[in-house]
Amino acid sequence: MRVAGYQAPLLPSGSVEAIGLIAEQVKVCEAAGVEILCCPEAVIGGLADDSDDPDHFAIDVESGQLRTLLSPLASDSVTTIVGFTEAGADGRWFNSAAVFSRNKVVGVYRKMHPAINRSVYTPGAAADLFKVGGLVFGIAICRDSTFAELVQGMAARGASAVFVPTNNALAPAKGGADVVAQARQTDVQRATECGIWVVRADVTGRINGLESYGSSAITGSDGTVRQVARQFEPDLLIGAIDVRRRREYLVRPSRRDRAAIRHGVSRGPSMTLRNLDVVVLRDDLSSQGLKQGDLGTVVEVYGPDAVEVEFVTASGRTQALVTLPPSAVRAVGDNDLVAVRPVTSRDV
Repeated sequence: MRVAGYQAPLLPSGSVEAIGLIAEQVKVCEAAGVEILCCPEAVIGGLADDSDDPDHFAIDVESGQLRTLLSPLASDSVTTIVGFTEAGADGRWFNSAAVFSRNKVVGVYRKMHPAINRSVYTPGAAADLFKVGGLVFGIAICRDSTFAELVQGMAARGASAVFVPTNNALAPAKGGADVVAQARQTDVQRATECGIWVVRADVTGRINGLESYGSSAITGSDGTVRQVARQFEPDLLIGAIDVRRRREYLVRPSRRDRAAIRHGVSRGPSMTLRNLDVVVLRDDLSSQGLKQGDLGTVVEVYGPDAVEVEFVTASGRTQALVTLPPSAVRAVGDNDLVAVRPVTSRDV
């Protein structure tokens, strides 16, 4: 599978100019046979931590605002990962990345470690996996990639790659070439520890007292850096991932990691689950477009506390790949009747 990382120009706070720039890259990727395009952290609007008025560019997901904004990126062959500031409930903001595929927001990852010291962003709580074609992958926004256990958990659950939307725009005294070297070291460490590909997409340029050299790169599962972006220039990196040759990663998630990726669903009586068991979801998971009663298939059992369940549409397309406590699902009963329902635009 061909994947790409877009090193985008650093734009003024609140700017949505990146939409048009990314749309141009989508067309390039279509022509090059790329299936997944990763864009930088907060590439739309910029970082809320750098703004006096994040509400001006924060985007709501549930209302369909995000899907409308991303509609120029719609493609039948290219899935795009786009960083933005998410407007959450109760006035909260999340540093998020949307997975946009076939004109739908099929998933959203929220940054779990927003800043070293202080940030206006609320930390995310779930490290879901996504699947495009034959590639299962995770997302770790910028600083999240420095937390080895987070990426190890993704690899243990079957990820062959992790995409790292990044925004290293800093004051010159805090940034510089050292930031690029640190990012590269992190990518190599994660790749070699976990046997997965790492695709990082950063911003680049100077504006309003901030600068970013650009740390975009594609690192192979053996730790070899395959592609490196030009510093201080927009760039598009393209690499090919052989999803059939991922080095086996045998470490299972720790209890703390499983707790971090577990969805907040009600608990019922637990049961013994095995791979390929068909199960029924007990409660809605609106963030994944799932409803109570949806059928899923167990694809991995991590022990007594966590299972990986895949939910697919009637045509066979993966709707969601999520890690759940066994109590979040139940066995299929003799009185259960199978039915179908449409996945609506709000089911993201």
